[in-house]
Amino acid sequence: QAQLVESGGGLVQAGGSLRLSCAASGRTFSSYVMGWFRQAPGQEREFVASISWNGGRTYYTDSVKGRFTISRDNAKNTIYLQMNSLKPEDTAVYYCAADPRPTAQTMGVVVSWGQGTQVTVSS
Repeated sequence: QAQLVESGGGLVQAGGSLRLSCAASGRTFSSYVMGWFRQAPGQEREFVASISWNGGRTYYTDSVKGRFTISRDNAKNTIYLQMNSLKPEDTAVYYCAADPRPTAQTMGVVVSWGQGTQVTVSS
């Protein structure tokens, strides 16, 4: 079965950077919109960023614009999230996700989820 596995999370001080990776196995997600969500303690899961199948279009939630960059490598069946200028408010479990709709931006129909990777930003 298809599986998404995140990695790259950790503890970082405010202003620092982390790069998350999400590797897919079991099937290719080359034709899917891929992206990232996050969930902080006591909060609802929140959309963070998405990228079209060929990388030509990206979309970010307002709170991360200018700081986060999403990318993908279809040959490796992998997506990435480069997170710069991290803030304590970015602390959350980050989840990789896939949406089969080519027009998806905020990824309303996620069919595959990763298990998540913890990102903790200290003040």
